[in-house]
Amino acid sequence: MHVRMLTGGVAAACLVALSLTGGQAAAAAPRAADAPLAARVLTYDASGSAEFKSAVNRGAAIWNESVDAVELRPAAAGQRANIRVLADNGWPRALPTTLGNGTVYIGRQAVDQGYDTIRISSHELGHILGLPDRKPGPCSSLMSGSTAGTSCTNPYPNAAEKTEVEGNFAGVLAERAPAGPAEVIVD
Repeated sequence: MHVRMLTGGVAAACLVALSLTGGQAAAAAPRAADAPLAARVLTYDASGSAEFKSAVNRGAAIWNESVDAVELRPAAAGQRANIRVLADNGWPRALPTTLGNGTVYIGRQAVDQGYDTIRISSHELGHILGLPDRKPGPCSSLMSGSTAGTSCTNPYPNAAEKTEVEGNFAGVLAERAPAGPAEVIVD
């Protein structure tokens, strides 16, 4: 995970503090804008994802590599997770409840048809992070989903998708996600 630092007038504040103290060095209190922005941590439970657990973990790692505003971590034992990931025999889908919360199904139907499990995982986690499907679309668009075809194995969000997730989580307090409409996204 990357920690983004907001730059501000730290140097100017130090110079002002120095001049106000008659040339003696004095430590100025840091401004909130100069503090690092902590990523919103979302936990996920992949214990019900059966044979897709490693693909789910890789999909979460891809999002962690791709964006700064949110971090996906496996839930600790006994911890209630923001995201539940389950395997079933249907088509992959996400059921977001609020931004950063919901259930993902890694459906065996798409896997049996030849779709890549890591792309599926990353795509469905993208829905939980607030991204809609963008169909039809090219392989370079993670959210194009199945319309990119079974030969597409790209599990990475493109620049626009990364920017959208960053915007979705910008300014969101780590303790509380904004409420939003519940929806089922079937890919």
